Amino acid sequence: MSARTVVISPAPTANGDLHLGHIAGPFLAADVHTRYARSQGREVLLGTGFQDTSTFVVTTAHRRGVTPAELVATSAAQISASLEAMGIGVDGYTGDDDRFTKWVVDFVGRLYSAGKLELRTMKFPYSSRSGEFLVDGFASGSCPECLAEGCAGLCESCGQLVAAGDLLDVRSTLDPSDPVVLREADVLVLPVERYRARLQAHFAAHASGMRPHMAQAMATMLSKPLPDFPVTYPISWGIEVPFPEVAGQRVNPNAEPMAWSMHCSALSAEKRSGSVSSEDALWLAGADSEIVYFLGFDNIYPFAIAGPAMLLALDGRYDLPTRYLTNEFYELDHRKFSTSRGHVVGSRELAAEVPRDLIRFHLAATSPEHQRTSFSRDGLARVTSSRLVSPWNRVADKVNRWVGLGPLPVSSRSRRAASLMASRFAESYELAGFSLNRAAETIAEQLARLDGRAVTGANAGDFCFEVDRLLRGAAPILVDLASQVLGEDAGVDAESFTPAALPRLREAEAGR
Repeated sequence: MSARTVVISPAPTANGDLHLGHIAGPFLAADVHTRYARSQGREVLLGTGFQDTSTFVVTTAHRRGVTPAELVATSAAQISASLEAMGIGVDGYTGDDDRFTKWVVDFVGRLYSAGKLELRTMKFPYSSRSGEFLVDGFASGSCPECLAEGCAGLCESCGQLVAAGDLLDVRSTLDPSDPVVLREADVLVLPVERYRARLQAHFAAHASGMRPHMAQAMATMLSKPLPDFPVTYPISWGIEVPFPEVAGQRVNPNAEPMAWSMHCSALSAEKRSGSVSSEDALWLAGADSEIVYFLGFDNIYPFAIAGPAMLLALDGRYDLPTRYLTNEFYELDHRKFSTSRGHVVGSRELAAEVPRDLIRFHLAATSPEHQRTSFSRDGLARVTSSRLVSPWNRVADKVNRWVGLGPLPVSSRSRRAASLMASRFAESYELAGFSLNRAAETIAEQLARLDGRAVTGANAGDFCFEVDRLLRGAAPILVDLASQVLGEDAGVDAESFTPAALPRLREAEAGR
Protein backbone atom coordinates (compact mmCIF):
# COMPACT_ATOMS: atom_id res chain seq x y z
CA MET A 1 0.00 0.00 0.00
CA SER A 2 1.25 3.48 -0.90
CA ALA A 3 2.28 5.96 1.77
CA ARG A 4 -0.57 8.25 0.78
CA THR A 5 -3.59 8.35 -1.47
CA VAL A 6 -4.25 11.46 -3.54
CA VAL A 7 -7.97 11.62 -4.32
CA ILE A 8 -9.04 14.01 -7.06
CA SER A 9 -12.42 14.99 -8.45
CA PRO A 10 -11.90 16.98 -11.67
CA ALA A 11 -12.74 20.66 -11.37
CA PRO A 12 -16.21 21.62 -12.58
CA THR A 13 -16.44 24.44 -15.10
CA ALA A 14 -17.00 27.81 -13.44
CA ASN A 15 -20.16 28.49 -15.44
CA GLY A 16 -22.70 27.89 -12.67
CA ASP A 17 -23.36 26.29 -9.32
CA LEU A 18 -23.13 22.57 -8.58
CA HIS A 19 -26.37 20.65 -8.93
CA LEU A 20 -27.21 17.23 -7.53
CA GLY A 21 -25.88 15.53 -10.64
CA HIS A 22 -22.40 16.74 -9.78
CA ILE A 23 -22.66 15.70 -6.13
CA ALA A 24 -24.14 12.25 -6.83
CA GLY A 25 -21.34 11.49 -9.25
CA PRO A 26 -17.72 12.14 -8.30
CA PHE A 27 -17.91 14.41 -5.27
CA LEU A 28 -19.88 12.32 -2.80
CA ALA A 29 -17.96 9.19 -3.77
CA ALA A 30 -14.58 10.89 -3.29
CA ASP A 31 -15.65 12.29 0.08
CA VAL A 32 -17.01 8.96 1.35
CA HIS A 33 -13.88 7.04 0.41
CA THR A 34 -11.65 9.71 1.95
CA ARG A 35 -13.58 9.67 5.24
CA TYR A 36 -13.47 5.88 5.40
CA ALA A 37 -9.75 5.63 4.58
CA ARG A 38 -8.89 8.21 7.22
CA SER A 39 -10.93 6.27 9.78
CA GLN A 40 -8.55 3.40 9.04
CA GLY A 41 -5.55 5.58 9.86
CA ARG A 42 -4.41 6.25 6.29
CA GLU A 43 -3.05 9.47 4.85
CA VAL A 44 -5.49 10.73 2.23
CA LEU A 45 -5.64 14.07 0.41
CA LEU A 46 -8.85 15.19 -1.30
CA GLY A 47 -8.80 17.99 -3.84
CA THR A 48 -10.96 19.66 -6.44
CA GLY A 49 -11.65 23.28 -7.42
CA PHE A 50 -13.03 25.08 -10.42
CA GLN A 51 -11.88 25.63 -14.00
CA ASP A 52 -12.30 29.05 -15.56
CA THR A 53 -10.39 28.44 -18.80
CA SER A 54 -13.12 26.35 -20.45
CA THR A 55 -14.84 27.90 -23.45
CA PHE A 56 -18.13 26.97 -21.81
CA VAL A 57 -17.53 29.88 -19.44
CA VAL A 58 -17.71 32.22 -22.42
CA THR A 59 -20.79 30.62 -23.98
CA THR A 60 -22.68 30.57 -20.68
CA ALA A 61 -21.74 34.18 -19.90
CA HIS A 62 -22.96 35.20 -23.35
CA ARG A 63 -26.27 33.44 -22.78
CA ARG A 64 -26.73 35.06 -19.36
CA GLY A 65 -25.71 38.51 -20.46
CA VAL A 66 -22.76 38.85 -18.06
CA THR A 67 -19.01 39.02 -18.55
CA PRO A 68 -16.99 35.80 -18.26
CA ALA A 69 -15.10 37.29 -15.29
CA GLU A 70 -18.35 38.02 -13.46
CA LEU A 71 -19.61 34.49 -14.14
CA VAL A 72 -16.37 32.93 -12.88
CA ALA A 73 -16.38 34.93 -9.65
CA THR A 74 -19.99 34.04 -8.89
CA SER A 75 -19.64 30.38 -9.86
CA ALA A 76 -16.42 29.83 -7.90
CA ALA A 77 -18.07 31.01 -4.69
CA GLN A 78 -21.20 28.95 -5.39
CA ILE A 79 -19.26 25.75 -6.08
CA SER A 80 -17.28 26.07 -2.86
CA ALA A 81 -20.43 26.81 -0.83
CA SER A 82 -22.30 23.86 -2.34
CA LEU A 83 -19.49 21.42 -1.55
CA GLU A 84 -19.53 22.63 2.04
CA ALA A 85 -23.32 22.45 2.25
CA MET A 86 -23.24 18.79 1.17
CA GLY A 87 -20.47 17.89 3.62
CA ILE A 88 -17.79 17.32 0.98
CA GLY A 89 -14.57 17.76 2.96
CA VAL A 90 -12.19 19.21 0.37
CA ASP A 91 -8.57 19.85 1.35
CA GLY A 92 -7.23 21.66 -1.71
CA TYR A 93 -9.58 23.91 -3.69
CA THR A 94 -7.99 25.24 -6.87
CA GLY A 95 -8.79 28.52 -8.55
CA ASP A 96 -7.53 30.83 -11.26
CA ASP A 97 -4.71 32.57 -9.45
CA ASP A 98 -1.25 33.43 -10.78
CA ARG A 99 0.33 30.42 -9.09
CA PHE A 100 -1.86 28.01 -11.05
CA THR A 101 -1.46 29.89 -14.33
CA LYS A 102 2.33 29.95 -13.97
CA TRP A 103 2.43 26.23 -13.19
CA VAL A 104 0.36 25.32 -16.27
CA VAL A 105 2.74 27.35 -18.46
CA ASP A 106 5.75 25.75 -16.73
CA PHE A 107 4.38 22.23 -17.19
CA VAL A 108 3.53 22.72 -20.86
CA GLY A 109 6.86 24.50 -21.25
CA ARG A 110 8.69 21.37 -20.11
CA LEU A 111 7.07 19.42 -22.93
CA TYR A 112 7.94 22.20 -25.35
CA SER A 113 11.58 22.46 -24.20
CA ALA A 114 12.00 18.70 -24.43
CA GLY A 115 10.86 18.75 -28.04
CA LYS A 116 7.76 16.69 -27.31
CA LEU A 117 5.33 19.18 -28.86
CA GLU A 118 5.21 19.53 -32.63
CA LEU A 119 3.74 22.14 -34.94
CA ARG A 120 0.82 20.83 -36.99
CA THR A 121 -1.59 22.43 -39.41
CA MET A 122 -5.13 21.56 -38.38
CA LYS A 123 -8.55 22.56 -39.66
CA PHE A 124 -10.93 24.36 -37.32
CA PRO A 125 -14.42 25.76 -37.80
CA TYR A 126 -14.21 29.51 -38.34
CA SER A 127 -16.84 32.15 -37.72
CA SER A 128 -17.18 34.46 -40.71
CA ARG A 129 -18.95 37.09 -38.59
CA SER A 130 -16.70 37.22 -35.53
CA GLY A 131 -13.44 36.32 -37.24
CA GLU A 132 -12.78 33.72 -34.51
CA PHE A 133 -11.90 30.04 -34.62
CA LEU A 134 -14.53 27.81 -33.00
CA VAL A 135 -13.26 25.08 -30.66
CA ASP A 136 -14.79 23.06 -27.83
CA GLY A 137 -17.87 24.86 -26.46
CA PHE A 138 -17.86 27.38 -29.31
CA ALA A 139 -18.64 24.65 -31.88
CA SER A 140 -21.71 22.38 -31.87
CA GLY A 141 -22.62 19.42 -34.03
CA SER A 142 -22.62 15.62 -33.99
CA CYS A 143 -19.83 13.35 -32.79
CA PRO A 144 -18.07 11.66 -35.75
CA GLU A 145 -17.64 8.48 -33.67
CA CYS A 146 -21.10 7.87 -32.14
CA LEU A 147 -23.25 10.57 -33.83
CA ALA A 148 -24.42 11.99 -30.50
CA GLU A 149 -25.26 15.69 -30.50
CA GLY A 150 -22.85 17.85 -28.53
CA CYS A 151 -19.92 20.23 -28.67
CA ALA A 152 -16.36 19.85 -29.86
CA GLY A 153 -13.57 18.71 -27.53
CA LEU A 154 -14.98 15.68 -25.74
CA CYS A 155 -18.03 13.59 -26.50
CA GLU A 156 -20.27 13.18 -23.44
CA SER A 157 -21.72 9.99 -24.89
CA CYS A 158 -18.74 7.89 -26.03
CA GLY A 159 -15.91 9.72 -24.25
CA GLN A 160 -13.87 10.14 -27.43
CA LEU A 161 -11.78 13.15 -28.36
CA VAL A 162 -13.74 15.21 -30.89
CA ALA A 163 -11.66 17.57 -33.00
CA ALA A 164 -13.68 20.68 -33.82
CA GLY A 165 -12.90 20.26 -37.51
CA ASP A 166 -14.37 16.74 -37.47
CA LEU A 167 -17.78 17.64 -36.02
CA LEU A 168 -20.66 16.67 -38.29
CA ASP A 169 -23.08 19.46 -39.25
CA VAL A 170 -20.91 21.93 -37.35
CA ARG A 171 -22.34 25.31 -36.33
CA SER A 172 -21.52 28.17 -34.00
CA THR A 173 -22.86 27.66 -30.47
CA LEU A 174 -23.08 31.39 -29.85
CA ASP A 175 -24.81 32.12 -33.15
CA PRO A 176 -26.20 29.09 -35.00
CA SER A 177 -27.09 31.30 -37.98
CA ASP A 178 -23.45 32.33 -38.41
CA PRO A 179 -21.95 30.88 -41.62
CA VAL A 180 -19.18 28.52 -40.52
CA VAL A 181 -16.28 27.48 -42.72
CA LEU A 182 -13.22 25.33 -42.11
CA ARG A 183 -9.94 27.21 -41.96
CA GLU A 184 -6.40 26.00 -41.28
CA ALA A 185 -4.27 27.11 -38.34
CA ASP A 186 -0.90 25.99 -37.01
CA VAL A 187 -1.05 24.67 -33.43
CA LEU A 188 1.27 22.74 -31.13
CA VAL A 189 0.22 19.13 -30.62
CA LEU A 190 1.34 16.14 -28.59
CA PRO A 191 1.67 13.11 -30.92
CA VAL A 192 -0.19 10.82 -28.51
CA GLU A 193 0.10 7.84 -30.84
CA ARG A 194 3.78 7.52 -29.88
CA TYR A 195 2.71 6.62 -26.35
CA ARG A 196 -0.19 4.31 -27.18
CA ALA A 197 1.67 1.05 -26.58
CA ARG A 198 2.86 2.22 -23.16
CA LEU A 199 -0.62 3.41 -22.27
CA GLN A 200 -2.01 0.01 -23.28
CA ALA A 201 0.54 -1.76 -21.10
CA HIS A 202 -0.12 0.53 -18.13
CA PHE A 203 -3.87 0.13 -18.20
CA ALA A 204 -3.62 -3.61 -18.84
CA ALA A 205 -1.56 -3.86 -15.65
CA HIS A 206 -4.14 -1.78 -13.76
CA ALA A 207 -7.34 -3.08 -15.33
CA SER A 208 -8.89 -3.54 -11.89
CA GLY A 209 -8.62 0.21 -11.39
CA MET A 210 -11.41 0.91 -13.90
CA ARG A 211 -15.12 0.22 -13.99
CA PRO A 212 -16.43 -1.82 -16.96
CA HIS A 213 -17.70 1.07 -19.10
CA MET A 214 -14.40 2.91 -18.90
CA ALA A 215 -12.43 -0.28 -19.50
CA GLN A 216 -14.48 -0.94 -22.64
CA ALA A 217 -14.07 2.64 -23.90
CA MET A 218 -10.33 2.65 -23.19
CA ALA A 219 -9.88 -0.63 -25.02
CA THR A 220 -11.70 0.84 -28.02
CA MET A 221 -9.68 4.06 -28.02
CA LEU A 222 -6.34 2.33 -27.57
CA SER A 223 -7.05 -0.34 -30.20
CA LYS A 224 -6.40 2.07 -33.06
CA PRO A 225 -4.02 4.95 -33.83
CA LEU A 226 -4.60 7.96 -31.60
CA PRO A 227 -4.94 11.38 -33.21
CA ASP A 228 -2.58 14.23 -32.48
CA PHE A 229 -3.75 16.08 -29.38
CA PRO A 230 -3.80 19.89 -29.70
CA VAL A 231 -2.07 21.49 -26.73
CA THR A 232 -2.63 25.03 -27.99
CA TYR A 233 -5.69 26.63 -29.58
CA PRO A 234 -5.90 29.71 -31.84
CA ILE A 235 -8.38 31.47 -29.53
CA SER A 236 -8.30 34.42 -27.14
CA TRP A 237 -9.79 32.79 -24.00
CA GLY A 238 -7.60 30.81 -21.61
CA ILE A 239 -3.98 30.70 -20.51
CA GLU A 240 -1.65 32.31 -23.04
CA VAL A 241 1.45 30.39 -24.11
CA PRO A 242 4.89 31.97 -24.63
CA PHE A 243 5.93 29.93 -27.67
CA PRO A 244 6.88 31.99 -30.74
CA GLU A 245 5.49 29.52 -33.31
CA VAL A 246 2.00 29.99 -31.89
CA ALA A 247 2.21 33.51 -30.49
CA GLY A 248 -1.03 34.65 -28.87
CA GLN A 249 -2.52 31.15 -28.65
CA ARG A 250 -3.99 29.62 -25.48
CA VAL A 251 -3.58 26.29 -23.72
CA ASN A 252 -6.29 23.85 -24.70
CA PRO A 253 -8.32 23.51 -21.44
CA ASN A 254 -8.34 19.74 -21.96
CA ALA A 255 -4.52 19.83 -21.92
CA GLU A 256 -4.49 21.23 -18.38
CA PRO A 257 -5.62 18.15 -16.33
CA MET A 258 -2.22 16.79 -15.28
CA ALA A 259 -0.84 20.22 -14.33
CA TRP A 260 -4.11 21.03 -12.57
CA SER A 261 -4.10 17.69 -10.72
CA MET A 262 -0.56 18.24 -9.48
CA HIS A 263 -1.44 21.74 -8.31
CA CYS A 264 -4.56 20.35 -6.63
CA SER A 265 -2.56 17.73 -4.75
CA ALA A 266 0.00 20.33 -3.64
CA LEU A 267 -2.72 22.59 -2.24
CA SER A 268 -4.26 19.62 -0.43
CA ALA A 269 -0.94 18.61 1.13
CA GLU A 270 -0.25 22.19 2.20
CA LYS A 271 -3.59 22.44 3.97
CA ARG A 272 -3.22 19.16 5.85
CA SER A 273 0.48 18.97 6.59
CA GLY A 274 2.32 22.12 5.55
CA SER A 275 4.39 23.11 2.55
CA VAL A 276 5.53 20.83 -0.26
CA SER A 277 8.76 21.22 -2.20
CA SER A 278 7.09 21.71 -5.59
CA GLU A 279 3.73 21.60 -7.35
CA ASP A 280 4.50 18.12 -8.67
CA ALA A 281 6.24 16.71 -5.55
CA LEU A 282 3.58 14.07 -4.84
CA TRP A 283 3.60 12.89 -8.46
CA LEU A 284 7.30 12.31 -8.92
CA ALA A 285 8.40 8.75 -9.58
CA GLY A 286 9.12 7.11 -6.25
CA ALA A 287 7.02 9.60 -4.24
CA ASP A 288 4.86 6.64 -3.12
CA SER A 289 1.52 8.28 -3.91
CA GLU A 290 -1.46 6.44 -5.30
CA ILE A 291 -3.39 8.80 -7.57
CA VAL A 292 -7.12 8.10 -7.61
CA TYR A 293 -9.67 9.90 -9.77
CA PHE A 294 -13.39 10.01 -9.09
CA LEU A 295 -14.78 11.45 -12.31
CA GLY A 296 -17.57 11.41 -14.85
CA PHE A 297 -17.23 9.01 -17.77
CA ASP A 298 -17.12 11.94 -20.20
CA ASN A 299 -13.79 13.10 -18.69
CA ILE A 300 -11.76 9.97 -19.33
CA TYR A 301 -9.90 11.13 -22.46
CA PRO A 302 -8.04 14.10 -20.96
CA PHE A 303 -7.43 12.40 -17.61
CA ALA A 304 -6.65 8.86 -18.77
CA ILE A 305 -5.19 9.21 -22.28
CA ALA A 306 -3.94 12.68 -23.18
CA GLY A 307 -2.82 13.54 -19.63
CA PRO A 308 -0.92 10.30 -18.94
CA ALA A 309 0.65 10.57 -22.41
CA MET A 310 2.05 13.94 -21.32
CA LEU A 311 3.52 12.30 -18.23
CA LEU A 312 5.08 9.57 -20.36
CA ALA A 313 6.53 12.21 -22.68
CA LEU A 314 8.53 13.57 -19.74
CA ASP A 315 10.60 10.37 -19.73
CA GLY A 316 10.04 8.67 -16.39
CA ARG A 317 9.79 11.78 -14.24
CA TYR A 318 6.32 10.83 -13.03
CA ASP A 319 4.31 7.79 -12.01
CA LEU A 320 0.98 7.39 -13.79
CA PRO A 321 -2.43 7.42 -12.10
CA THR A 322 -3.69 3.91 -11.41
CA ARG A 323 -7.37 4.18 -10.45
CA TYR A 324 -10.34 5.82 -12.10
CA LEU A 325 -13.76 5.49 -10.46
CA THR A 326 -16.16 6.71 -13.14
CA ASN A 327 -19.84 7.53 -12.96
CA GLU A 328 -22.57 7.97 -15.55
CA PHE A 329 -25.09 10.83 -15.74
CA TYR A 330 -27.46 11.53 -12.86
CA GLU A 331 -30.75 12.87 -14.19
CA LEU A 332 -33.64 14.84 -12.76
CA ASP A 333 -37.01 13.16 -13.32
CA HIS A 334 -35.35 11.10 -16.10
CA ARG A 335 -34.13 14.15 -18.02
CA LYS A 336 -30.65 15.65 -18.02
CA PHE A 337 -30.05 18.44 -15.52
CA SER A 338 -30.16 21.76 -17.38
CA THR A 339 -29.57 25.11 -15.71
CA SER A 340 -30.50 27.00 -18.89
CA ARG A 341 -33.93 25.32 -19.01
CA GLY A 342 -34.50 25.63 -15.25
CA HIS A 343 -34.48 21.82 -14.96
CA VAL A 344 -32.20 21.64 -11.95
CA VAL A 345 -32.06 21.04 -8.20
CA GLY A 346 -29.38 23.08 -6.46
CA SER A 347 -27.33 21.39 -3.77
CA ARG A 348 -27.46 24.30 -1.32
CA GLU A 349 -31.15 24.91 -1.83
CA LEU A 350 -32.00 21.28 -1.12
CA ALA A 351 -29.66 21.14 1.89
CA ALA A 352 -31.48 24.15 3.34
CA GLU A 353 -34.74 22.17 3.31
CA VAL A 354 -33.70 18.56 3.90
CA PRO A 355 -31.19 17.17 6.45
CA ARG A 356 -28.05 16.54 4.47
CA ASP A 357 -27.60 13.04 5.88
CA LEU A 358 -30.84 12.13 4.13
CA ILE A 359 -29.61 13.70 0.91
CA ARG A 360 -26.26 11.93 1.13
CA PHE A 361 -27.95 8.59 1.85
CA HIS A 362 -30.35 8.96 -1.08
CA LEU A 363 -27.63 10.07 -3.48
CA ALA A 364 -25.50 7.12 -2.39
CA ALA A 365 -28.42 4.73 -2.93
CA THR A 366 -29.09 6.14 -6.41
CA SER A 367 -25.55 7.07 -7.48
CA PRO A 368 -25.09 6.42 -11.23
CA GLU A 369 -22.19 4.03 -10.90
CA HIS A 370 -22.80 1.91 -13.98
CA GLN A 371 -25.80 3.44 -15.73
CA ARG A 372 -27.87 6.59 -15.72
CA THR A 373 -30.08 7.00 -12.68
CA SER A 374 -32.60 9.66 -11.77
CA PHE A 375 -33.47 11.93 -8.84
CA SER A 376 -36.90 13.08 -7.78
CA ARG A 377 -37.97 14.94 -4.67
CA ASP A 378 -40.78 12.45 -4.07
CA GLY A 379 -38.32 9.59 -4.43
CA LEU A 380 -36.01 11.20 -1.89
CA ALA A 381 -38.84 11.52 0.64
CA ARG A 382 -40.16 8.01 0.04
CA VAL A 383 -36.84 6.15 0.04
CA THR A 384 -35.32 7.92 3.03
CA SER A 385 -38.52 7.56 5.06
CA SER A 386 -38.88 3.82 4.54
CA ARG A 387 -35.21 2.80 4.50
CA LEU A 388 -33.53 5.27 6.84
CA VAL A 389 -35.62 7.66 8.93
CA SER A 390 -38.44 5.44 10.20
CA PRO A 391 -36.30 2.39 11.05
CA TRP A 392 -33.58 4.58 12.58
CA ASN A 393 -36.06 6.39 14.81
CA ARG A 394 -37.52 3.12 16.07
CA VAL A 395 -34.01 1.74 16.69
CA ALA A 396 -32.98 4.96 18.47
CA ASP A 397 -36.03 4.74 20.71
CA LYS A 398 -35.07 1.22 21.70
CA VAL A 399 -31.49 2.23 22.51
CA ASN A 400 -32.57 5.28 24.48
CA ARG A 401 -34.47 3.10 26.97
CA TRP A 402 -31.11 1.76 28.15
CA VAL A 403 -29.19 5.04 28.40
CA GLY A 404 -27.75 5.45 31.88
CA LEU A 405 -27.98 1.73 32.63
CA GLY A 406 -24.58 0.67 31.32
CA PRO A 407 -22.10 -0.78 30.99
CA LEU A 408 -24.07 -3.67 29.48
CA PRO A 409 -22.53 -7.04 28.57
CA VAL A 410 -21.79 -7.85 24.91
CA SER A 411 -21.87 -11.47 23.77
CA SER A 412 -19.46 -13.21 21.43
CA ARG A 413 -22.32 -13.59 18.95
CA SER A 414 -22.77 -9.81 18.89
CA ARG A 415 -19.06 -9.22 18.48
CA ARG A 416 -19.10 -11.52 15.47
CA ALA A 417 -22.06 -9.58 14.02
CA ALA A 418 -20.14 -6.35 14.52
CA SER A 419 -17.14 -7.79 12.70
CA LEU A 420 -19.34 -8.94 9.82
CA MET A 421 -20.89 -5.49 9.50
CA ALA A 422 -17.45 -3.88 9.42
CA SER A 423 -16.41 -6.24 6.65
CA ARG A 424 -19.51 -5.47 4.62
CA PHE A 425 -18.86 -1.75 4.83
CA ALA A 426 -15.16 -2.17 4.05
CA GLU A 427 -16.00 -4.06 0.86
CA SER A 428 -18.05 -1.07 -0.28
CA TYR A 429 -15.58 1.63 0.76
CA GLU A 430 -12.25 0.14 -0.31
CA LEU A 431 -11.20 1.22 -3.80
CA ALA A 432 -11.07 -2.31 -5.21
CA GLY A 433 -14.82 -2.71 -4.85
CA PHE A 434 -15.96 0.82 -4.10
CA SER A 435 -19.72 1.29 -4.35
CA LEU A 436 -21.92 3.94 -2.80
CA ASN A 437 -24.92 1.85 -3.85
CA ARG A 438 -23.79 -1.15 -1.80
CA ALA A 439 -22.81 1.01 1.17
CA ALA A 440 -26.29 2.55 1.26
CA GLU A 441 -27.81 -0.92 0.85
CA THR A 442 -25.76 -2.18 3.80
CA ILE A 443 -27.02 0.69 5.97
CA ALA A 444 -30.61 -0.10 5.04
CA GLU A 445 -30.23 -3.86 5.48
CA GLN A 446 -28.64 -3.60 8.89
CA LEU A 447 -31.16 -1.02 10.08
CA ALA A 448 -33.99 -3.31 9.00
CA ARG A 449 -32.38 -6.22 10.85
CA LEU A 450 -32.02 -4.26 14.07
CA ASP A 451 -35.43 -2.65 13.69
CA GLY A 452 -37.00 -6.09 13.72
CA ARG A 453 -35.36 -7.24 16.96
CA ALA A 454 -37.12 -7.21 20.31
CA VAL A 455 -34.88 -5.83 23.06
CA THR A 456 -34.83 -7.23 26.57
CA GLY A 457 -32.49 -7.04 29.52
CA ALA A 458 -30.79 -10.20 28.24
CA ASN A 459 -29.78 -8.74 24.88
CA ALA A 460 -29.81 -4.95 25.42
CA GLY A 461 -26.01 -4.76 25.46
CA ASP A 462 -25.76 -6.65 22.19
CA PHE A 463 -28.42 -4.47 20.57
CA CYS A 464 -26.93 -1.15 21.63
CA PHE A 465 -23.42 -2.29 20.69
CA GLU A 466 -24.50 -3.36 17.20
CA VAL A 467 -26.31 -0.07 16.63
CA ASP A 468 -23.10 1.74 17.53
CA ARG A 469 -21.13 -0.43 15.12
CA LEU A 470 -23.67 0.17 12.37
CA LEU A 471 -23.40 3.92 12.81
CA ARG A 472 -19.60 3.73 12.70
CA GLY A 473 -19.86 1.87 9.42
CA ALA A 474 -22.36 4.41 8.08
CA ALA A 475 -20.36 7.42 9.31
CA PRO A 476 -18.73 8.27 5.93
CA ILE A 477 -22.25 8.81 4.55
CA LEU A 478 -24.28 9.89 7.61
CA VAL A 479 -21.78 12.53 8.65
CA ASP A 480 -24.02 14.66 10.86
CA LEU A 481 -25.60 11.80 12.76
CA ALA A 482 -22.16 10.29 13.37
CA SER A 483 -20.71 13.58 14.59
CA GLN A 484 -23.55 14.00 17.10
CA VAL A 485 -23.31 10.51 18.57
CA LEU A 486 -20.00 8.78 18.14
CA GLY A 487 -17.47 9.04 20.91
CA GLU A 488 -14.50 6.88 21.71
CA ASP A 489 -14.49 3.62 19.80
CA ALA A 490 -14.85 0.59 22.06
CA GLY A 491 -13.73 -1.68 19.19
CA VAL A 492 -15.38 -4.70 17.60
CA ASP A 493 -14.08 -6.96 20.38
CA ALA A 494 -15.66 -5.04 23.28
CA GLU A 495 -17.10 -7.25 26.01
CA SER A 496 -19.31 -4.47 27.42
CA PHE A 497 -20.92 -1.33 26.06
CA THR A 498 -22.38 1.84 27.59
CA PRO A 499 -25.14 3.26 25.34
CA ALA A 500 -25.42 6.99 24.68
CA ALA A 501 -28.61 8.85 23.78
CA LEU A 502 -29.41 8.77 20.06
CA PRO A 503 -31.20 11.63 18.24
CA ARG A 504 -34.17 11.05 15.98
CA LEU A 505 -34.00 11.90 12.29
CA ARG A 506 -36.38 14.34 10.63
CA GLU A 507 -38.40 13.26 7.60
CA ALA A 508 -37.85 14.87 4.21
CA GLU A 509 -40.91 16.50 2.69
CA ALA A 510 -42.11 15.34 -0.71
CA GLY A 511 -41.85 17.47 -3.85
CA ARG A 512 -42.60 21.16 -3.56
